[in-house]
Amino acid sequence: MTVPGLVQSALDGEEIVTRVSIGGDDELFVTPSSSIVYRAEGLLSTRRIKQFPHDADRITISEGRRKTSFTIEYSLDDPVEFAVPASKTEEVLQPILAGVLNGNGITSADETVAKIYRFSELTLILTSNRLVKHIGEAVWDEDYEEYQFDDVTNLSFEDGSVATQIVLEVDGRPQRIKAPNDAADDIRERLQRALFEYHDVESLAELNTVLGEEQEDDGDDGTVDFGDGVDPLDANPPEPDDEGGEAATASATSQSGAGEQVTDESGGADPRSNRSEAEATTLESQPLMDDLADESDPDPTADTSPAPSPEVLERLETLEAAVERQNERLEKQQQTIEQLITELRQGR
Repeated sequence: MTVPGLVQSALDGEEIVTRVSIGGDDELFVTPSSSIVYRAEGLLSTRRIKQFPHDADRITISEGRRKTSFTIEYSLDDPVEFAVPASKTEEVLQPILAGVLNGNGITSADETVAKIYRFSELTLILTSNRLVKHIGEAVWDEDYEEYQFDDVTNLSFEDGSVATQIVLEVDGRPQRIKAPNDAADDIRERLQRALFEYHDVESLAELNTVLGEEQEDDGDDGTVDFGDGVDPLDANPPEPDDEGGEAATASATSQSGAGEQVTDESGGADPRSNRSEAEATTLESQPLMDDLADESDPDPTADTSPAPSPEVLERLETLEAAVERQNERLEKQQQTIEQLITELRQGR
């Protein structure tokens, strides 16, 4: 990807270490010595950049529902402020914080930031060589603590119902860090992995042996056993039993016809008399039904309305054209509103 001209002129020959999209054509460019926030031309502003060096004294962020504001403070220079979409907070914070740690001489040039954890006023920064802890409203300032992996003498974890204690012994002195349980497994895994790689070991027991502290033989080497994984829910649960079976068919009962009956000599009803009366009634009513059919209304589905006049057709065409033009204007206005909302969320 090409680098915008404004950014290219501000690099001063430095190499771009990280490049992060922060919405639309806006981007964050991180070099070893500074970070550059580039804003592309839009409805609310022209193209511009905001550059700040990494020797900052304090980093504060304010998170909202749609955007996050960053404030970078210095001892002599004015603070630098910018905003990014809320969804980009962690993606922007990590390279900036890594640059500031390196710019203040806390981390080395070849040291990488593996993960940043933020729990209320506690910030943990795990790098390839150390663990940095900061407590306070800011994400980072000069009141921080660091635990270099060279100085670690033991590592253990104490599980609790709400939080997990990370017990990191540094030069024989335990340093306790409390982390909520929903993030404790991730911290445990990443911290162990970083220490294992740094000291070239493969287990927590081996690590503590190498560090000079024999772990109590309680049958647990401290590693997390995830087993064979979580059994997935049955994707094809058994079908419920079909109770009740098919409904029984109802038997129809016939009823005898109403009206007068003619009895035969034995006193019983003569079925031929009812049949004769029905036939006579049908024959008598047939002419009347034929007359009614001849005088019935025409087919109700037939279109009997008069055709519209040419003047009405012309007015309808004019109205349709006006509606189409109005819809086009509304669509353009909607696109403009959406672009304004996007730029506002990007912190312009």
